[in-house]
Amino acid sequence: CPLVVSQSAKRFNLFLKRRLMFQRSEQSKDSVYFRDGVRQIDFVLSYVDDVKRDAELKAERRREFELNLRKTGLELEIEDKMNSEDGRTYFVKIHAPWEVLVTYAEVLGIKMPIGESDITRPQNLPLSYMLGPVKLPATVKYPHPEYFTAQFTRHRQELFLIEDEATFFPSSARNRIVYYILSRCPFGVEEGKKKIGIERLLNSNTYLAAFPLHDGQYWKPSTVPTHVNERYILHKNWARFSYFYKEQPLDLIRPYFSCLDLSLQTPLFFPEPHCSLGSAEICDPHIGGQMIMCPLCDEVCDYWRLNTTCLHSNRDGGGFNHLFDNESTVFFAIFMGIWVTLFLEFWKQRQARLEYEWDLVDFEEEQQQLQLRPEFEAMCKHKKMNPITKEMEPYMPLFHRIPWYFASGVTVIFGMALLLSSMVSVIVYRLSVFATFASFMESEATLQSVKTVFTPQMATSLSGSCLNFIVILILNFFYDKVSAWITKMEIPRTYQEYESSLTLKMFLFQFVNYYSSCFYVAFFKGKFVGYPGKYTYMFSVWRSEECDPAGCLIELTAQLTIIMIGKQLFGNIHEACQPLIFNWWRRRKAQTNSEKLYSRWEQDHDLQVFGPLGLFYEYLETVIQFGFVTLFVASFPLAPLFALINNIVEIRVDAWKLTTQYRRPVAAKAHSIGVWQDILYGMAILSVATNAFIVAFTSDIIPRLVYYYAYSNSSSLSGYVNNSLSVFLIEDFPNHSAPLEKTDFTTCRYRDYRNPPDHESKYVHNMQFWHVLAAKMTFIIVMEHIVFLFKFLLAWMKPDVPKDVLEKIKRESAFLAEG
Repeated sequence: CPLVVSQSAKRFNLFLKRRLMFQRSEQSKDSVYFRDGVRQIDFVLSYVDDVKRDAELKAERRREFELNLRKTGLELEIEDKMNSEDGRTYFVKIHAPWEVLVTYAEVLGIKMPIGESDITRPQNLPLSYMLGPVKLPATVKYPHPEYFTAQFTRHRQELFLIEDEATFFPSSARNRIVYYILSRCPFGVEEGKKKIGIERLLNSNTYLAAFPLHDGQYWKPSTVPTHVNERYILHKNWARFSYFYKEQPLDLIRPYFSCLDLSLQTPLFFPEPHCSLGSAEICDPHIGGQMIMCPLCDEVCDYWRLNTTCLHSNRDGGGFNHLFDNESTVFFAIFMGIWVTLFLEFWKQRQARLEYEWDLVDFEEEQQQLQLRPEFEAMCKHKKMNPITKEMEPYMPLFHRIPWYFASGVTVIFGMALLLSSMVSVIVYRLSVFATFASFMESEATLQSVKTVFTPQMATSLSGSCLNFIVILILNFFYDKVSAWITKMEIPRTYQEYESSLTLKMFLFQFVNYYSSCFYVAFFKGKFVGYPGKYTYMFSVWRSEECDPAGCLIELTAQLTIIMIGKQLFGNIHEACQPLIFNWWRRRKAQTNSEKLYSRWEQDHDLQVFGPLGLFYEYLETVIQFGFVTLFVASFPLAPLFALINNIVEIRVDAWKLTTQYRRPVAAKAHSIGVWQDILYGMAILSVATNAFIVAFTSDIIPRLVYYYAYSNSSSLSGYVNNSLSVFLIEDFPNHSAPLEKTDFTTCRYRDYRNPPDHESKYVHNMQFWHVLAAKMTFIIVMEHIVFLFKFLLAWMKPDVPKDVLEKIKRESAFLAEG
């Protein structure tokens, strides 16, 4: 009894203290309290009077819903529409008292501090002073002491460090608890089924919005002595673009958002380009200038001299192709295969460290699986015993889901087919316009050894890449809507099942959408062309595409550059401008009467909604970028640099929009990045194969090495260009493919290893072709075995959880046992 009396007296004294410090004159537009100035607003609902015929039904649902909320112990305060800026919106402010917080904190397994940690934080490592400019001040990086924590229980409150009940639970935990109640609160029974959840009320426009409040204005601190504006502190130390070089203040982000945008940042490494004799021979007027090349298209295209592509091949003259296609590319590809393993292994350790620091060590997936989606509960008519909880819960038989699974599968297959058909359409476009480009870009100058910046292949490739990027953006927009709708119709049981299903659909689509054209250029273009006189044709109309005379690698690099940089620019501009424009327009519409108070809840109501899938799209964007950095990095060594620049910019853009342009999201709980980690591991394995094939089949490295060691008489690359080009007799051209204009040349050259026209097996692959092919396959096998061996050794040697984290977990368990 004395303990109960002392606790009641303590609460009463705290109430009086806060009540006296609060002045009614300070009730401003930034207030985050009820009218009494004591009870904090944990959540806000909004609605308007509906003049349609279902207005009475919506009003009855709201009355029932709010009545049931009060029954759970929540306290509500309603702001009349006459007090709102637009004169038509009602706001329902919700406060969770102490009794509600302690009850649901135990239900949700929220961890709270039981004692200050006696484990010292890691000291500065050797040479850490070099990272001084990127470090945050200690008061910002560690704003609070480090505590040992335990799952909260209302029956053992004396174990926890409760100094002030009003501030014991952080605001992110408070709004998470309120949202948990809102998502499971019933609002009536219709057609024999119980209607529950705020999401259903939002979908039916019974309520317009449901959101927790920001702490105040992001550009100024709080004027109330008892309230700390965490939004202002976070914006000051995280969202300012002048802090682009600073580390992220995770200990400030966690208590405010309880979520984190984990961008994959990549180190920089670039191979040093070296010029080879091969490119020098192309530019030599006495070698490349004397080689007449076969036409690149039928009838319209003319013969041309090899040295007209010198600017794409020679380092001294620009050398775009050889900048990326050189001997160091082999070592760079192997390095990146090892790097991606190191990255993922270090990420597992970083994730384990965050898991401990963010109190998620004991968090199990079963806790998420037991939390059913309200939509699932509402749609289910059957129940069965849960073998874990031994309670009856909603159950949907498989035969009810089969039609939607079938529809989902058909939709995904149709989407994949649509993507592939769009890629084929772009290929058809390139084949169709190539002759047009060739007709006005080729002239007599091509036979006079005039160097050109843009060849017909390059012009077609660049325009086709730009068109392909536009098609990618359009298809992304439509498929996003379709995939979200079809996943919802599958009626997933839990939020985890919903996100996993949506992740699979979206990733498969975007993987094909962004990478299909790159796979085509890397592994198919120029590989099945045939040879003069016996070319292969697409749909028996268009001649198959050939690579640039310097190879397909430069075209793959151009394709990756346009798609990757275009995606990054479009994404950052869209993320920054879209909420800014929409918020400006909503504020302009809302502020119709300047004499009324534009309150804190109205200001947040006019912001954009981050939504439950906001972080999902951030992960998706990061994983797609990870693919650009790993899958094709052998052909695009600048990808890590562009990824790093994009991450630096996007971190600040995301921080800025989360603190200034979006409503505060509801706190979420997860111990890892979930299925995204499996996707990253799958892409890492695939990247080893793709880079090995790029080096072997797309670049010109292996053929040069075979010539150097097996066919060169001078143990050098001298004569390589002539050796790599086969000879074709012009009179063997069929009538439908021969150039219209007659020339004095008797032969022309083309890229391949085939017998000359005077050979008994003319135009058949010669022995050097098979030697080169064997060397390519050997290189692929050797490279994959080296990288995979290192991956397995590293995964075996490096523990998933760092040693110091294991020690902290054991020390925390011992501290709890002592208490």
